[in-house]
Amino acid sequence: MLDLYYWPTPNGHKITLLLEELAEAGAALPYRLKPVNIGRGEQFEPDFLAIAPNNRIPALVDHAPADGGAPLSVFESGAMLLYLAEKTGRFLPQDQRERNAALEWLFWQVGGLGPMTGQYGHFHVYAPEPVPYAQQRYRAEALRLLGVLERRLIGRAFLAGAEYSIADMAAYPWINVYDKAPLDLEPFPELRRWQAAIAARPATARAYALGKELSGAGRSLDDEARRVLFGTSAP
Repeated sequence: MLDLYYWPTPNGHKITLLLEELAEAGAALPYRLKPVNIGRGEQFEPDFLAIAPNNRIPALVDHAPADGGAPLSVFESGAMLLYLAEKTGRFLPQDQRERNAALEWLFWQVGGLGPMTGQYGHFHVYAPEPVPYAQQRYRAEALRLLGVLERRLIGRAFLAGAEYSIADMAAYPWINVYDKAPLDLEPFPELRRWQAAIAARPATARAYALGKELSGAGRSLDDEARRVLFGTSAP
């Protein structure tokens, strides 16, 4: 049994995408969702910090690790995807070159697509006042990264090649996250084809439905939530 400490953010969706795909593939890992309301500061509770010292979701506790020892905790979404893929032998290619590609694109998402798209969203959606330089800088970087993804997908079904992998599950939730500040995907036909293919998977629908079950889903931020998340209150 796994305990998944979760909130329906892009990084949270990464892990439910994999867990639901594992169930679809006949390699289910039973798990319990442990909601962590990041808008109310639950990520700073001592019990959560004991397994996620960076006070960010998601995190997990595996009560049946492969070594048969005590429960094992994992934080950071990329590390969690890799841990679960290796635990089950699924969604990480066995071929050395394809495995290497999957890991490259997983780390590309963790180091680039996620942080830069997150900054784009912050300055276009959540910042208490416009900062034109930051808005322009992060829009340009987000679009550059989408261009990198577009070029990678030319001639490939998925990021590592023919196989759907944890690299795709890492990147997918970060495409056009912000309804109030959509990016134009028209110049990226390969990306749109890839995105549609993942959206059509039954496991994707189930993973995102889990998030909708949480009241509010963190979409509407009041002054207290802004203070907790960004260290400031809305004017």
